[in-house]
Amino acid sequence: MTIDFKQDILAPVAQDFATMDTFINEGITSKVALVMAVSKHVVEAGGKRMRPIMCLLAAKACGAEDLERQRKLAAIIEMLHTATLVHDDVVDESGLRRGRPTANATWNNQTAVLVGDFLISRAFDLLVDLDDMTLLKDFSTGTCEIAEGEVLQLQAQHQPETTEQTYLDIIHGKTSRLFELATEGAAILSGTPQYREPLRLFAGHFGNAFQIIDDILDYTSDAETLGKNIGDDLMEGKPTLPLISALKNTTGEEHDVVRRSIATGGTADLDQVIAIVNSSGALDYCRQRA
Repeated sequence: MTIDFKQDILAPVAQDFATMDTFINEGITSKVALVMAVSKHVVEAGGKRMRPIMCLLAAKACGAEDLERQRKLAAIIEMLHTATLVHDDVVDESGLRRGRPTANATWNNQTAVLVGDFLISRAFDLLVDLDDMTLLKDFSTGTCEIAEGEVLQLQAQHQPETTEQTYLDIIHGKTSRLFELATEGAAILSGTPQYREPLRLFAGHFGNAFQIIDDILDYTSDAETLGKNIGDDLMEGKPTLPLISALKNTTGEEHDVVRRSIATGGTADLDQVIAIVNSSGALDYCRQRA
């Protein structure tokens, strides 16, 4: 089954999605020219913007007709997501994202970190304008959990002993939590709190699947399609699910190669690791898990 993104996913909220950019442009406005330039660079980097789309679709599912407040929330979510990507690129020392130079590569780490901080602060400034304490509390707690997920990932780097459960805890924080906030926030603003928990559960599972598939692509795609270098996860010593599964399914030399690659990082054994991940059944397991 082939899914057409524009026709099958975006179409129901296409007009609201287009209008959302007005709020994003408002959010990145600054009297400091450098802040504006960097913010514009990272916001316009592309991507499907699945998190704000999820917010708008959830609002529709809740029966909302006028989505003005949800459009603002969708913009807030995209700004928060963009800020986390900017910070991620600094932590990972990444030079490329979505086929474009990262903010830290274009300017420097200090500028990227501070503009990431600006985007988070401005997102909460816009969030306050929505005048809903339940929403504000949810996002305050949620952004803390996102940061905790990133720290968990940092702790797991170069650790071949990382378990699948630890991996799931990491991706829930760094990826799925913002999907959950998007749908929960839509339910809150739509005045349908009874849908908040079902939407959160759906979004959490969607976010996990989204991240697992993204991690698979590091071993199956190419740099042009990904918009970043192949093997970046291995380079950074990140024990993602394909590697965790490959370790479970191998012994001897193959097991040692994967384990050593996680422990040391780098891409010296990338071709061999890709072959092992493919032949060990790790990718099939990951797809089933997703």
